[in-house]
Amino acid sequence: MNLTLYGYDDTWIAVDCGMMIRQDLPNSPLQVPNTETLAALSITPKALYITHGHEDHIGAVAWLWPKWNCPIFATPLAAGLLRHKFAEHQLSSAAIQVVEPGDAMELGPFTLRYLSVTHSIPESCSILMQAGDYRVLHTGDWKLDPNPLIGMPIDAAQFRALAPIDLVVGDSTNAPMPGHSGSEGDVAKALAHTLRQCTGRVVVSCFASNLARVLAIGLAAQQCGRRVSLMGRSMERMVSVARGLGYLDDFPPLVPPHDLGYLPPEEVVIIATGSQGEPRAALQRLAQRRHPFVDLEPGDSIIFSAKAIPGNERPIEQLKKRLAQLGVVIFDEMNHPELHATGHPAEDELRKLYQWVRPKTLLPVHGEARHQAAHQEIAASLGINAPLAPANGDMLAFDNLGLRCEARHPQPPCIVNQNSVVPHPGLETGSHSTRRGSLFLALPVTATDTGWCRIGRLMLDASATSPLDEDSFSEWLDDQLEEIEAATLADLRQALQPRLIHWLANHLQHMPDVHLQIMATEMPSSEALGSTF
Repeated sequence: MNLTLYGYDDTWIAVDCGMMIRQDLPNSPLQVPNTETLAALSITPKALYITHGHEDHIGAVAWLWPKWNCPIFATPLAAGLLRHKFAEHQLSSAAIQVVEPGDAMELGPFTLRYLSVTHSIPESCSILMQAGDYRVLHTGDWKLDPNPLIGMPIDAAQFRALAPIDLVVGDSTNAPMPGHSGSEGDVAKALAHTLRQCTGRVVVSCFASNLARVLAIGLAAQQCGRRVSLMGRSMERMVSVARGLGYLDDFPPLVPPHDLGYLPPEEVVIIATGSQGEPRAALQRLAQRRHPFVDLEPGDSIIFSAKAIPGNERPIEQLKKRLAQLGVVIFDEMNHPELHATGHPAEDELRKLYQWVRPKTLLPVHGEARHQAAHQEIAASLGINAPLAPANGDMLAFDNLGLRCEARHPQPPCIVNQNSVVPHPGLETGSHSTRRGSLFLALPVTATDTGWCRIGRLMLDASATSPLDEDSFSEWLDDQLEEIEAATLADLRQALQPRLIHWLANHLQHMPDVHLQIMATEMPSSEALGSTF
């Protein structure tokens, strides 16, 4: 959820404040960072700095900022999106201050500068911060895109001028991926080529925040003589904010969805939300013939211009089955991978950036344990010190003795429920109390053809509980995952919950408070598996 705190001389600042969707809980509620540790340590950030406008970087601001009441610095697009969120929460947006890429600012011992990078949303920035004798580069989400469509490519000279950097806090999301991530310019060409092949109505589903992709779809539709319409609240909001900032000046005029029925199908392109199989999104309503203005017909085409987020594979497959039953043609990452490009750096891009800024030390963040490990291997091959792969709640120290973990603070999940942030309910086990300790369990799983399996390390944090044999517990969990038949993460959690309580009751003297989080992960590639053993 990308909430990072940096402290120096008792002054603290925060970078980003995002949320995630809990697919393993009923109704898929939002989860936001837990601020109990900050309160217990008397840490209150003096300012919040936003790197870009994706929900996993700004989604929790309106929920948590009232605890801090500090200035918020964001580039224009992210600031516009935050103002919408604050208005929905009936909060004043006076604290939101607009900064431009390249701007520098000071706060206490910190000097910070926003550095423009390319990503899958405009105005993404890395943040260079200096405190005392230390210079830290917080990369945020980035990639090297020579043709980003919106905005300029990364200025290599600007990053070379930073060298050497003491510490890079770097994006690990695609570290196991060899080579280079694709360019939005290439995706735009592929979309135009595909649209020319389609005959009936075309629906293209992508992330609303990927404005370069939205622009490419609109321009490709115009070239093919088609009219464009938007479906989905988040899509409409993102395009509205972007247009106000001048990012979509070349975008063709929009047709309101309620007028689509008057146009011949071969003259229509719909840009819709729902590429991840979300139950209330526009594409799902189309697939279920519940949309008030459009009915899909045989010969229409659906283009998925987005990669499946881990954990969404099964809802997406169910969505595609419904669409196939309607007789539509489906283009996706499996049969047409050229229709999407990732927003994160692959191995060659990581190497190039580190050759520019010459970091002494790397802290690999984002992604999963295997992504962090791959990032550490890249650092080692370049002679960069990368001693740690941090987990949520780690308190790290960086000084003349190097980088080390000083303490680990459990992070019980916090769920947004009826417009308030509440502790995750954990597992309902009866009348036990916190006197018997707490067990925090994060279980990373991936969907297989036959069910579910655990991927990577089991993250377990036990305080004041009876001793637990982690090896036998892990083996038991693996057996349960193999046995359980569940279509979604929520179904998996519901099936695993009573078994987990029963096992713990039989193996622990006292039953602790149990907090379970099931996390969807990606299956490692065959190349990654080969390098592991």
